[in-house]
Amino acid sequence: MKRLRLFLAASIALASAAIAQDKPNFLFILIDDLGWTDLGCYGSDFQETPRIDALAKSGVRFTNAYSASPVCSPTRAAIMTGRYPSRVDITDWIPGRTIENPKLETPEDRDNLDLRETTLAETFREKGYQTFYAGKWHLGDEGHFPEDQGFDINKGGHHKGSPPGGYYAPFKNPRLEDKPDDRYLTDRLADETIDFLGYRDASKPFLAYLAFYTVHTPIQGCDTYDDYFTEKAARLKGEATPIVERVGLTRSRQDNPKYAAMAKSMDDNIGRVLDALKSNGLDDNTVIIFTSDNGGLSTLAKPGPTSNLPLRAGKGWAYEGGIRVPLLIRAPGVSQAGLVSDTMAISMDYFPTMLELAGYKQMPKLHKDGQSLVNAIQDKPVSRDTLYWHYPHYHGSTWKPGAAIRQGDWKAIQFYHYGENELYDLSNDLGERNDLSKKHPEKLQSLLAELAKIQKKTAAKLPHPNSEYKGE
Repeated sequence: MKRLRLFLAASIALASAAIAQDKPNFLFILIDDLGWTDLGCYGSDFQETPRIDALAKSGVRFTNAYSASPVCSPTRAAIMTGRYPSRVDITDWIPGRTIENPKLETPEDRDNLDLRETTLAETFREKGYQTFYAGKWHLGDEGHFPEDQGFDINKGGHHKGSPPGGYYAPFKNPRLEDKPDDRYLTDRLADETIDFLGYRDASKPFLAYLAFYTVHTPIQGCDTYDDYFTEKAARLKGEATPIVERVGLTRSRQDNPKYAAMAKSMDDNIGRVLDALKSNGLDDNTVIIFTSDNGGLSTLAKPGPTSNLPLRAGKGWAYEGGIRVPLLIRAPGVSQAGLVSDTMAISMDYFPTMLELAGYKQMPKLHKDGQSLVNAIQDKPVSRDTLYWHYPHYHGSTWKPGAAIRQGDWKAIQFYHYGENELYDLSNDLGERNDLSKKHPEKLQSLLAELAKIQKKTAAKLPHPNSEYKGE
């Protein structure tokens, strides 16, 4: 009997090891507030990101990738569930912004990701994966942390949207115990991920989700690079006049040295994690997905810390600057190295993409709004025509409640607060400067009708007039 038990235990161990070798690992890297043009491989000549640029050359770089929302929590929920933010009833950052005397009463939404939702992590853990989380969560308070949503290990994920202690130690993070040698938060989160690669259960494949807090405010630079980028900024020629965006101002040039230092630290630490994959013999069997939760913060009552030009506006806005984001995917043996894809992609797509890469069947009842990008990373067509964004809330970027839809190259934006609509042809107006709503009223009405249909289908809540509004 004892021999039988030993034989069974050995057989199970061998089977587990075979599964671990057969299934790909996943490293999902989510950056906070990283703009579409904040990387060298996307055109930045002020920020310096050589390790990420190299990753882009070894994988696939998407030019038409989007976040599910122009703000963080809804996008994070969409990644976890494969569903539009309105379906999971998280349409604003948690807990959202309260303003005095609003013209519109905005919808109440959830302050956490419902535990009844089946997450990406829960799905992969059920399939035998070890799951690890490091960094920003922002999907609920105690009882709704990463460890409550399918992650075996949580290093730093809690309810706050920005680092409570800032980027320099002590971090004051309830899910990340301070260490005597702590210095910079981005370093520490990379350390935790690298450590996990060393102590992981080698009998299982893994899903490691690294969600850096950077480059979210506070903009605190990184003292390793602050002086370098201060000198680089001083060498820039000419003035960079802010761009007026209704009642906001948009930064018109990337020239913030502390923001660039934060981006360089992020790049260094991603390089360290990639090096650790290689030194642990995991490089050839680990899929890497790199993206951002929304566009760069460029528009506020005063200019934000980055510029998304040629895109219009930034975080919080439904213009391209607020929703178009970097996306890199490297899937060894599957993706085409150096490919640049113009396939439209969005946050909900990562769930079905990862399932297909792992050899599992699609689960459309879960990831209702996602579509696998495996064809796209092999330079094959993906059938998709329409995406939409629903942001019926007021935001500190000076955005007022509204929504947007893209169908092919046409894009319509509906401004509920202003009672106005705009129409753009992105094929020749990426900066959304030429409003065609009066020239093509029939196209505008067609898009708005489709937008209303999708909103109804995805349970989107709309704002309503405030009966006590006292005027501007």
